[in-house]
Amino acid sequence: MEDAGKSQKSGNPSRKVVDIAAGEAHTLLLAVDGSVYCWGKGMFGRLGTGSEKDELFPAKLNFGNPNPNGTEDTVKIVGIAAGAYHSLALAEDGAVWCWGYNYYGQLGINGEESQDNEYAVGDYSLVPHLLNKFHELHPSDSSSGVSEAEGTTSLKLSQICAVKAGGMMSLAIDNRGTLWMWGNCPQQSKEGGLALVSSFTPTPVWDFQGHSVVKVACGNEHVVALVSAGESYNGEDLVCYSWGNNNHGQLGLGDRESRLHPEVVKTFDEESPYEVACGAFHTALLTHKKNASDTLESTCWTFGRGDNGQLGHGTTQSTLFPTPVKELPQNVSLICVDCGLFHTSVASSAGDVWSWGMEKGLGLCPDASRSGTDSGDALSPRVMSCKPYEPKFPDPVKVACGAAHTVIVAREGYRMWSWGRGRSGVLGDGKGVDCYTPTVVVWPTPMEDFEEEEVKSSGKEQDKAIEKETEATTETEEKLSLALSEMKLLQTKLSIMEKYASVLHGSIFGKPFDEQDIPDSLRNSGSFDIGKEWEKMLEAADHRKLIRLEMFYRDMLAGVKDELMKRRIKEIVKECLQSSEAKI
Repeated sequence: MEDAGKSQKSGNPSRKVVDIAAGEAHTLLLAVDGSVYCWGKGMFGRLGTGSEKDELFPAKLNFGNPNPNGTEDTVKIVGIAAGAYHSLALAEDGAVWCWGYNYYGQLGINGEESQDNEYAVGDYSLVPHLLNKFHELHPSDSSSGVSEAEGTTSLKLSQICAVKAGGMMSLAIDNRGTLWMWGNCPQQSKEGGLALVSSFTPTPVWDFQGHSVVKVACGNEHVVALVSAGESYNGEDLVCYSWGNNNHGQLGLGDRESRLHPEVVKTFDEESPYEVACGAFHTALLTHKKNASDTLESTCWTFGRGDNGQLGHGTTQSTLFPTPVKELPQNVSLICVDCGLFHTSVASSAGDVWSWGMEKGLGLCPDASRSGTDSGDALSPRVMSCKPYEPKFPDPVKVACGAAHTVIVAREGYRMWSWGRGRSGVLGDGKGVDCYTPTVVVWPTPMEDFEEEEVKSSGKEQDKAIEKETEATTETEEKLSLALSEMKLLQTKLSIMEKYASVLHGSIFGKPFDEQDIPDSLRNSGSFDIGKEWEKMLEAADHRKLIRLEMFYRDMLAGVKDELMKRRIKEIVKECLQSSEAKI
């Protein structure tokens, strides 16, 4: 395998991976040639392949626009992002493409646009949809956070240069350093406080006028941005701002009060933040400062919700202020960090990778026991080894965390490893099973690699050794194809069942069904006491959820009563007709 990895590095430059992004149960890959691949769970069209089927291997996406002559325009992608159930891609010309779940407007598609899209199914799109709504706006008052005349735009489009996503939210940064937001975003409520409001149109955040947003991340309900101190970014230290919901201290401002507008996180006055990531309700940042030997020293800071150990502080306590992850080695150069729902991963330039947080989502604690009720949460950083005898990941590029899986790109972009929840093909290894230790992502896919070699060898004589190897490879691929066909049939059946369960769950609870919604009693023992679980759910529900449940069952009961009434009327009419005929 190592030799194969080296040959890919030297012989297939178009297969170099330059970026990776992970959603709840899917992963996006950006290759150096501008092509995008996706694998994992297909529900809600988050893969962008035109269907909801799962993909066990990386599948190439199509962004081309059909021409009258039957050909397609080539679209080169330069940036990718993944929310929980949706995905974004940024083209070289600044165009933004969106696909997947759209219930809260995170694709920027409204109801009328969905009707015009043959691949739009209800509240989601199965293929990439071009979003052209980044018109330049001009605020009348920067403190108000609203435009001069709502809905008024100029003819010129802003040039987008970066995209980001998280939860049910989508973000973009244009070439002027303006931050745009759409989807389920924190906004001012009618009562004057903070609420999550659905927005189908990208809206600028005016609070940073006179400065440039350089990097941004968002969780389920909060946003953290790294902003230039001056009007434009020239490599100087960045200022950290945060806003949104703060019920777990995920804003790092020392309290649990939510913020409608961005506020400076003062902890980093003497540190220079350069990377930021958000989990569902926690935040992680990387900072550096010069030490006594005049070299840069990296630090990983975390804050917010910590009940699954996702902060890496050795406890399950939440933290209101940014706090260093002290058990990480000192004097290391940390190059990237990412957060899943309840776990965090960080990588160093030397190839060390650490993960901590929720083990119950699989993969974060390779040596943890899951027997009985032991959750196995990793409260402190644990080293993830590339192989049993090779602890480091050579030449790491980036790490990405999904809800319960992690992917790392290494060997300068020519190899990938993944671990954690593997169901629905999330790990991209073709197996569809959970894995506690890093497993190699099948990249490039066997068929594409075979096709490339076939093109290269056309017109040249092949010696007998290569012919025998090709025959063996073909036979292996045929067996693999047969196994995959059987697996896809099972996946289709499972997908239909999951979709049915999700529709029912969404109708009752107002959100997509997720594996975390499965009761522990059913997950651990296989038995299910619906009466007892119903009581637990009602006890744990907040006021808003109880009201929704009441409305749902009231409407359902009313429908049943109406149907019973209709049938009773039909029976009475039938009885009357029969009685009249008998008298005649």
